[in-house]
Amino acid sequence: MTPFRTSFGTESAKDVVVLRYRRADGAEGWGECVALSEPTYSSEYAAGAHHVLEHHLLPRVLAGRSLDDVQGHAMAKAAVEMAVLDAALRAGGVSLATHLGGVRDAVDAGVSVGMTDTTPALVAAVEAYLAEGYVRIKCKVEPGCDVEPLAAVRAAVGPDVLLQVDANAAYSIDDAEHLACFDELGLLLIEQPLPARDLRGHAALAARLRTPICLDESIESLDDAGEALDAGACSIVNIKSGRVGGLAEAVRIHDLCARRGVPVWCGGMLETGLGRAANVALASLPGFTLPGDLSASRRWFEEDLTEPFELVGGQLRVPTGPGLGVTPVASVLHARTQSVTLVR
Repeated sequence: MTPFRTSFGTESAKDVVVLRYRRADGAEGWGECVALSEPTYSSEYAAGAHHVLEHHLLPRVLAGRSLDDVQGHAMAKAAVEMAVLDAALRAGGVSLATHLGGVRDAVDAGVSVGMTDTTPALVAAVEAYLAEGYVRIKCKVEPGCDVEPLAAVRAAVGPDVLLQVDANAAYSIDDAEHLACFDELGLLLIEQPLPARDLRGHAALAARLRTPICLDESIESLDDAGEALDAGACSIVNIKSGRVGGLAEAVRIHDLCARRGVPVWCGGMLETGLGRAANVALASLPGFTLPGDLSASRRWFEEDLTEPFELVGGQLRVPTGPGLGVTPVASVLHARTQSVTLVR
């Protein structure tokens, strides 16, 4: 994995919590928790998710109880939902995309590019991804590493390339005048410029900028999405099923945005092939009209946990097999597993 630098820090390795769920009838399903190693993007982190899965969520599932009384832990809950749903769909011979209401057999692939030490390095990275066939480029930005390097990227790739930026909440409303400089770069959108809870600030910024604002960290539920749209805080929504607690909630947010004519796209959290399969299936729904962070496996991993997802014509194929349509490669799973916890 190439180190990935954002305003939150640098990721050079990925701790992954993978859930294997086996039903009484023998049907199996797989889930992946997208929480990062440290609680920087959100309050959840991999070791904490492992703990809550082992001690709180899975015992409830195995006892036939609801998870509603467990507060928070959306990413861990999403992993449980994925595994249980995968098992059910495999048993029924139904693909996840079909179950969710997907309408595409392939989805456009975008790539997220981390910050670099120099502008030439950033331009070279972007050009390399375009040469691979990615149809949309997202560049991470923060104060002091934003307009100037992005202007160089735009000059290098030309006006027609779909280019957007992601600030991961690195700015404040006091930076509005500076953020308005992005208007000259012909961006598709600016993602999460201000802190997650600052809907008022995002609404004020949206009224000032020509560049559309997209929200990510601010949207943790259907209610959050409705509130943000009502406030005029964004005109585009990034949907991550792990962030909102699972695929069912992600579909509800998609449906809300579709009713309101709001474009959505599928965000990524450096998933293995398990999580990527779920994302690609989700992105096949009709309202996902913008390319998502749906990179090929080799963007993040020398060796993916599943058979790798490959970029073909700027797209990733939607798995058609039952459930997720993919399973871990046994030898890779064995080689990469650091610990196993059995919950009965």
